[in-house]
Amino acid sequence: MIELKDVSLKYENGTTALYDINLSVKDGEMAYIVGASGAGKSSILKLLLREKIATKGSVVVNGYNLGTLKQREIPYFRRSIGFVFQDFRLIPTMTIYDNVAFAMRAIGAPYKQIRTRVPYVLELMDMLRKAKRYPHELSGGEQQRVAVARALVNDPPLIIADEPTGNIDPELSYEVVDLFTQINKCGTTILMVTHEHDMVKYFGGRTIEIEGGRIVFDRVLKGERDLLRERAAQKEKKRKEQQAHELDKTREIGHIEPKPEQEVGKI
Repeated sequence: MIELKDVSLKYENGTTALYDINLSVKDGEMAYIVGASGAGKSSILKLLLREKIATKGSVVVNGYNLGTLKQREIPYFRRSIGFVFQDFRLIPTMTIYDNVAFAMRAIGAPYKQIRTRVPYVLELMDMLRKAKRYPHELSGGEQQRVAVARALVNDPPLIIADEPTGNIDPELSYEVVDLFTQINKCGTTILMVTHEHDMVKYFGGRTIEIEGGRIVFDRVLKGERDLLRERAAQKEKKRKEQQAHELDKTREIGHIEPKPEQEVGKI
């Protein structure tokens, strides 16, 4: 799905942004790229979207070798990716329905397919009831849901999200990331770039940290959410075991044979 081998990127002004990056994201995987501002996250995105070409090494995404990709092939390559922007990038003069449908019209999808697919995806995002609204009528969290719907509508094998929680309220951030985890469970590969370490710690999963243009950490972490669920499950299991033990004791007491009464001696 995504394969970077010995990749370095040097900009025209002489600044080296990435050094010998080796990264592989498999089909169906969900991964987070984390790092401080200026660490190199945006440079990796530029390579993955073919906005920049690696100075050294190879970049392969969805079967396309981006180093040898011809200019006329770039639009076809980008259609294989759903991209979610930090600032939503919704068209203000279009309704929510048309914003999502626009992504399908851009690839020449048939009218009947658009009429079926767009309501389906909006329903998945719980936004069908607001299909006739305009972006300015929605909250930040709702706009991001529409942006996710637009990225998902063409059923791409890969969705890349660039700081998808950067412009929404903190309490909604977890809701949006949970939405991505649900999409991932359906088989779509998700690569999310974020600086919110606490949120990644909560959800867990493969975490790739960039620092100074280099990958300094790449490991699957167990999330706090899963740990809380495990503790709750263990607590419930223990409660049920205790209940069963007490029930067994009750049954045991109920089956004790009464001792025969002693005969009273005659006077």
